[in-house]
Amino acid sequence: MHSSKTLIGGLALAALSLHVQADDQALIERGKYLAAAADCVACHTVPGGEPFAGGVEFKLPFGSLYSPNITPDKQTGIGDWSDADFLSALHEGVGKDGKRYYPAFPYTSYTLMPDDEVQAIKAYLFSLQPVSNTVPENTLGFPYNQRWGMFFWNLVFHDNERFEPDPSQSDAWNRGAYLVEGPGHCGECHTPRNFAQALSSSQPLAGNLVQGWQAYNISSDPAHGIGAWSPAELVSYLGKGYAPGKGVASGPMGDVVSHSLRYLSNDDLSAIATYLLTTEPQSAGVKRPDPVSASAEPVSDAGLGGQLFAGACAGCHSWDGSGTQTPVATLSGLKTVNDPAGTNLLNILLRGHTAPELRVDQQMPNFAKTYQDAELAAVGSFVLQHFGQTGASLSADDVAARRGNTGH
Repeated sequence: MHSSKTLIGGLALAALSLHVQADDQALIERGKYLAAAADCVACHTVPGGEPFAGGVEFKLPFGSLYSPNITPDKQTGIGDWSDADFLSALHEGVGKDGKRYYPAFPYTSYTLMPDDEVQAIKAYLFSLQPVSNTVPENTLGFPYNQRWGMFFWNLVFHDNERFEPDPSQSDAWNRGAYLVEGPGHCGECHTPRNFAQALSSSQPLAGNLVQGWQAYNISSDPAHGIGAWSPAELVSYLGKGYAPGKGVASGPMGDVVSHSLRYLSNDDLSAIATYLLTTEPQSAGVKRPDPVSASAEPVSDAGLGGQLFAGACAGCHSWDGSGTQTPVATLSGLKTVNDPAGTNLLNILLRGHTAPELRVDQQMPNFAKTYQDAELAAVGSFVLQHFGQTGASLSADDVAARRGNTGH
């Protein structure tokens, strides 16, 4: 009898252990999905570095910030953080030992996440291999290097409240609102900032300059925002990084697709589209041009810019603004060709778009080493004038300045 009871007890403990392990694994998987939705890896991983080990530089007008190591390493990471420490960091912007964070860390958005979802992200991070990596010290000048000042910043600009669904809206709309405003923190890039580097409450999603790229207006305005997009086009752009006739996600937005959005379910992507298409329209930023109606025949008198376009670009981009082999390469109607400053156009010419997970028709080589500043200015001016409606032109100095900022 005694041995039977021992056996039964042992089986019960084993079953309980398996149940606990299953629960733990489910929590980790949930945290992995939420960490992707929150795009944690993009800000905490340097190119070629270990995931989540930190060290990414954020250049601000008053110095540079470096993202921390968030692997479970106890010396250089967050391995000795408690649940309360982690919750405080994501909800209040106050980490272990009372260390206050700057709003480059989007805790003002993460604060909308409920406790259980924050804890799921922590469970996922703590399931990873610890990485020993000491990140560089911040280089902020006085008075911005005084972290205690964030106490007063939070009093003015941080609500520290969880997301509350709108009962008058659908479940899909509320899910989209939560993802956009909370873990997705879309406004952190797409909303202008005020003098104190807080998001402008009067211009939500109206567009902003981020890391030298235009993060375009994504409000429901049909001319300046995404109001003219269909839900299917938005889902394709968010999940795949392109929408025929609407462009290809590149630069920081391309990174968001690569590290975050492509891992979301189709239901969540559809919910995001549902919400964005109902946001308050903002008439600001680069305006979407009307599609050109031009001949597909080469332009014979377009000067150096036209000659370079014929030699380097016309194999993928037709002279009438369509794609020669795929609609993904369409130029007509894109904001990129209607920005008078040619901001994203120059970035793409210099940096290209070659992430390995992209389809072949989404990729574009960089021309930084192939062409000189004057040549890139010429072809960039041709693209702006031929496919856009601003009549803008670029100079060799414009290219040189952008080349310096991109490291190319």
